[in-house]
Amino acid sequence: MEYKDYYETLGVARDASQDEIKRSYRKMARRYHPDVSKETDAAERFTAVQEAYEVLRDPEKRAAYDRLGSDWQPGQEFRPPPGWEAESEFAGGTGATGFSDFFGALFGGRSPFGHAQGDVRGFDIRGQDHFAHIEITLEQAYSGTSHTVRLQTPEVDAQGRVQVKTRTLNVRVPAGVTEGQQIRLAGQGAPGIGKGRRGDLYLEIGIKPHRLFRADDRDIYFALAISPWEAALGAKLTVPTLGGDVELKIPAGAQSGKKLRLKGRGLPGTPPGDQYVVLRVVVPPANTAQAKELYREMERVMAFDPRART
Repeated sequence: MEYKDYYETLGVARDASQDEIKRSYRKMARRYHPDVSKETDAAERFTAVQEAYEVLRDPEKRAAYDRLGSDWQPGQEFRPPPGWEAESEFAGGTGATGFSDFFGALFGGRSPFGHAQGDVRGFDIRGQDHFAHIEITLEQAYSGTSHTVRLQTPEVDAQGRVQVKTRTLNVRVPAGVTEGQQIRLAGQGAPGIGKGRRGDLYLEIGIKPHRLFRADDRDIYFALAISPWEAALGAKLTVPTLGGDVELKIPAGAQSGKKLRLKGRGLPGTPPGDQYVVLRVVVPPANTAQAKELYREMERVMAFDPRART
């Protein structure tokens, strides 16, 4: 997708005040309004001006946009930087439609810091709910952990310019959290207006990929390589779990893909998850004369056809 320079679209400097942005928007909106303008691209230009103003008029969206820096050029190929959502506050829909893919990639139809929640009583308005994404390891999800979250909160100074302040929270992540689960921190969102109470902060949990295990909600999956004789004759093997090694009995005649269940060995919860051990039979290479002869002997003795229909 193409990068959009919203400051250039509105014809203002990057350090323009909110009043300067508003004045420029009104001027350009009148110029390109489809009901007034006779220019052939008036509707397209009007939409671009609306999109730019949607971002720059809002201190929160403007602060998030400014984080991209000023080195991008209009029309340049753009992808959101890695970790764009990680530990940045996000909230619900803006109601804006018809904007570019660039706008959708950055904000997903959402403000990157929050939005007022209604709940209006006179002039008392509840504060914004803020959202953030954090990533932890699977071991931390199993045992619980403390996580430091640094969040950026924009404020408008006396000159109408956006200043971003960083706040730090030390959050306790309980044992047994799962991918996509949200932790609610009451009163840690934006302050309310008047006597309105503060909004809440919601932390969405992401779990990093693990070299051994795969999590599916609270269940854990582990692939176990076994030899043909262990599969055919059965065996007792030591397998890892998040809570430590355990002994697992492989039944005789096991096939690749068979799942063996270790009850309660998944992530903690009520009830806890299970661990499923998925067997994978690994065939030894026939890389010596003796090994080849053993395979030929098996072929003669067993007369086994894996493609025979039963």
